[in-house]
Amino acid sequence: MNFINQYCHIQKRSLIRQGKIIFTSASGTLDDFLEDAFKYLSLSYPKFYKMDRLSKLGFLASEMLLKDTLLFPRYSSDQVALVLSNASSSLDTDIRFDESMKTIPSPSLFVYTLPNIVAGEICIRQGITGENAFFVFQEFDAQQMTDYVNLVMTSEKSHVCIGGWIEAMGDHHDVFLYLVEKERSANGVEHTAVQLSKIYKQNYGTIDD
Repeated sequence: MNFINQYCHIQKRSLIRQGKIIFTSASGTLDDFLEDAFKYLSLSYPKFYKMDRLSKLGFLASEMLLKDTLLFPRYSSDQVALVLSNASSSLDTDIRFDESMKTIPSPSLFVYTLPNIVAGEICIRQGITGENAFFVFQEFDAQQMTDYVNLVMTSEKSHVCIGGWIEAMGDHHDVFLYLVEKERSANGVEHTAVQLSKIYKQNYGTIDD
C-alpha cells in the first residue's frame, strides 16, 4: 500500500500547499508571478532565472512540496523516483525558440525544447537520482499516474516517488505535484486514482496567515 503524504498546486498565479493558498499575485505577467513566487519562497538559485516557464513552475512546486519533509537522510538519492506528465510537452518553449530563429536562434531556449528537462532541473536541485519518467497526456490522467507510480514503488529501489502534472502554455499554467511514500503520514491518504483525482480537482483553501 502506498500513500499520498504531501501535495501542492500552482494555479491562477497562486502557490497552494496542502489545499491552502500561501501566495498569490494577480498583477503583471506570468513571468513576473514566477519571479515574485521565487522571492516569496526566499530561495537562492541563480539558475532559476535562466529556466523556461515549464521548468520554473516545476522548480517552484518541488520546493513547496518538499518543504520541511526531510526526505534526506531518510532516503538515499537513488531511492527517490520522479514521474511527471503534461499535455503540451515543451510547446510553449518550442514556439518561443521558433520565433527567435527569425533573427538569432536562442541557445538558452533551445536547451529547454524537451519536456523532460523540467524533471532534470528538479532532480539536480533536489539531489534525486532514482527512476524518472515524463508522459504526455491530453489531460491529467489520475488512473495512468496511479498505476505507473504504484508500479515504480514495487521496485526494491524506489521508496518514495514525486508524481504530478506540470502544464504551461502561454499564460495558462496548471501544476500539481504530490509525494507518495510506503508509510502513511498523519494526514496521508491511500494512493488511488479516486483520491488522486479528488486532490487534483480540489478547490482553493483560504489564505494561510
